[in-house]
Amino acid sequence: MVKKLINDPFKVTVEEIEGFARAYSHILKQVGSHAVARRDAPIKGKVGVLCGGGSGHEPLFIGYVGYGMADAAVLGEVFAAPPPPYILEATKAIDGGAGVIYIFGNYAGDNMNFGMAAEMARAEGIEVEIVNYYDDISSAPPERRNDRRGIAGGMFVIKVAGALAEMGADLKEVKRVATKARQNVLSYGVGLAPGTIPATGQPTFTLAEDEIYFGIGAHGEKGVLLTKIKPADEVTEIIVSSLLNELSLKSGDEINILVNGCGSTTYMELYIVARKVFMMLDELGVHIHRAEVGNFLTTQEMAGVTVSILKLDDELKKLYDFPAYTPTIRICPELHSKFKK
Repeated sequence: MVKKLINDPFKVTVEEIEGFARAYSHILKQVGSHAVARRDAPIKGKVGVLCGGGSGHEPLFIGYVGYGMADAAVLGEVFAAPPPPYILEATKAIDGGAGVIYIFGNYAGDNMNFGMAAEMARAEGIEVEIVNYYDDISSAPPERRNDRRGIAGGMFVIKVAGALAEMGADLKEVKRVATKARQNVLSYGVGLAPGTIPATGQPTFTLAEDEIYFGIGAHGEKGVLLTKIKPADEVTEIIVSSLLNELSLKSGDEINILVNGCGSTTYMELYIVARKVFMMLDELGVHIHRAEVGNFLTTQEMAGVTVSILKLDDELKKLYDFPAYTPTIRICPELHSKFKK
């Protein structure tokens, strides 16, 4: 049994929302029992950006709420899609009259519940569009890309959509750019040890002490390659090579990368992985515009890492660089320019 600092295992989502909302009350506010919204929502005339999914993956979703990103995030119970009434409540909290876009990972429960909530919102006169992201290359082949799972690379989709909404674009334009980002981001990762479900204490998957699993899902879904543990450079080479096999990158292309820790992986390990990612992409002649390294999508205390690559064009680059102020993502172009070489 893994030790966790919790009270009632069936109230972890409600209690974390309460603590999170108080911790970042200068940025956001609590909406009902399972959602947070930016403090100034709803904003009249602005498209609302709503992201969400199961809890247990923090800082995913709730950490993306604030200026320049999501207007609200709604959580379900651990690893479970939020129910439609919670989604509708969050939708109403950010509806400024210009419509709301739902952005979430491609999972059956999320597709169903967000779809139901969209119909409920439309019945009340709120225009809703949906973009589900599917960046995990391990979960389906390229010809079935729409069947893939959504993992850490979804952060890029939320970021650019939030930026364009902040600029005052209409709902169709925000959906267009979110879809564009979705089609240009891919992710792949490896699991070293499982996380556990608070309500049961059971691990999400099992591995021998000397095994690692490439392509393992955020909820313990089956991976694609089970091997003995390898040095970090070899692991990273497998991850990046797999991404490059599908991405059409050539010398001179610009990208953003995201090196994501799955929960218990140390920053030391993440930076060692990032080092090899940089080396491989430098050798290819690809320009890394921005790199993010840290915890963005976790699975409790799961050990592992995912790497995401977003292929940029001028529009996506401009939108990613647009200012953002959230608990997890903070981008300030004025300060960045001070430190440019």
